[in-house]
Amino acid sequence: MSVITMLAPLFKRRLGALGLTLLLSAVTLASGIALLGTSGWFITATALTTLGLGFNLFVPSAMVRAFSFVRILARYGERFVGHNATLKLLSDLRGWLFGALFPRLPLADRSIRHGDLVSRLTADIDALDVAFLVAIGPMLGALLMGTITTVFLAVWLPGAALIYGLSIALAVLVVPAILVLVARRVGRETVHAAADARVAVYDAINGHADLIILGALGTTHTYFSRLAESLGDRRLLLAGLTTGAAVLVQLLAAFALVGTLWQGLLAHEAGALDPSILAGLVLAVLGSFEATGVIVRSVGKSLAAFAAAERLNALTRLPPAIIEPVSPKPFPTDQAITFNDVHFSYDACAPVLNAVSLTISQGEHIAIIGPSGGGKSTVLRLLLRLSEPQCGTIRIGKTRLAEINSAEVHAHIALLSQDSPVFIDTIRNNLRMAQPQADNEALWQALAAARLDAFVASLPQGLDTIVGESGRTLSAGQMRRLCLARTLLSQAPIILLDEPTDALDRDNEVAFFETLRTSTKGKTVIMVTHADLPHGTVDRVLEMRNGKISN
Repeated sequence: MSVITMLAPLFKRRLGALGLTLLLSAVTLASGIALLGTSGWFITATALTTLGLGFNLFVPSAMVRAFSFVRILARYGERFVGHNATLKLLSDLRGWLFGALFPRLPLADRSIRHGDLVSRLTADIDALDVAFLVAIGPMLGALLMGTITTVFLAVWLPGAALIYGLSIALAVLVVPAILVLVARRVGRETVHAAADARVAVYDAINGHADLIILGALGTTHTYFSRLAESLGDRRLLLAGLTTGAAVLVQLLAAFALVGTLWQGLLAHEAGALDPSILAGLVLAVLGSFEATGVIVRSVGKSLAAFAAAERLNALTRLPPAIIEPVSPKPFPTDQAITFNDVHFSYDACAPVLNAVSLTISQGEHIAIIGPSGGGKSTVLRLLLRLSEPQCGTIRIGKTRLAEINSAEVHAHIALLSQDSPVFIDTIRNNLRMAQPQADNEALWQALAAARLDAFVASLPQGLDTIVGESGRTLSAGQMRRLCLARTLLSQAPIILLDEPTDALDRDNEVAFFETLRTSTKGKTVIMVTHADLPHGTVDRVLEMRNGKISN
């Protein structure tokens, strides 16, 4: 039910297109049934009528052609409309999921690893494309046409209506339901096994250099082989259960066919049914089971799809990382920053910050130095409201940071970290991430402040030059300056920098600090660094060790 609750609003958005797909599916199935039934009646009636005398050949032959064309067009329309609606549905799902996920980052549930998160955001969403196309649509279409065929039999061959109705109901409803009950656990295990395999690949790629150095490639290969074998076993078992259900459906189709033929022969013997109509009814019954085979195959896929939906739904049920204030306050004009007896730790680990008290005046530039693991980056996380302190208060002016909405905080506090990304896009779009409506003048001003304007102007396409993945077409210094320009474009009065010169050589490092000093005048700057700062880069240097800060 939680999965249905999750998907229902998204399906409602595309209800018109999905309804049209269902209608076209029903028309396709109805045309196929009518085509077989009319053909059987036509051929039999022609054969039984001496030399075709007295039999109108033109009407039934025209009907056969018409049903053929309708079936072809309806099938094409069903595929076109259904796939288009499904692609849009997946787009809606991705937007909804990312919107629900962002307030929960960083994830409180640390059992969800990065590789697993990537798997959920890609493969699990893609698995849902079968939910309507190959599961719900065919099942509803088969139910509708099965009901119509049962009514038709009740008129022409009442004795066969019960046999057929029972057979089609078992094939469309009962057999798939049994398959769901029997194979649901296997479907869930298949999805989890596939996710484990993707996580293993993700981890192996990220740690490839370490695996080579440590000589652990063989162990990793063995581990992945076990995961792949486990995944293969589960998929084979799921395929076996699906095949067994398909056999049951074929047996039910045979039972309905034989039952209809038997009742038809009895009716013909009693003089109540023309043999040509009997042939048409038998073939129509055979055609009506066309969708049942698709249903069984789709149920096997849908088991994995619903298991994937459960995994996605589990992400949205995680508690938000930050509790937003009920009555938020505006970001104050007095932007002095005060830490008062702040304590913080991750989970039940040793404290990262221990009674930190600190005051930073508006417009002041400070640097926080100290050994790794001392809590420097945690100070920045708390200022950005990516985490909340367990004890103590952080204030902007006289306003507690917890009383300000996160969006308002992020609009006034910008971060430039060692991991700040450069995306595969134009320089213009990389900059506009900070301010989507920025015009060319604002972009060039930000580049000039970061001392990158001359380089960009020298490029053949200027702002529209596409940079490579992770900025590979730029030097390390140019990437840092581009990220700095983006940070400055945000117009945030408070700028946080976390190891901004990491991986830069000394010349580029010194040049970056000179640029930073001139481009951030009037702004509050808090920088975490291990670098040797040139004289005059900041107003004050603080040292942090073991969660405590000192001047």
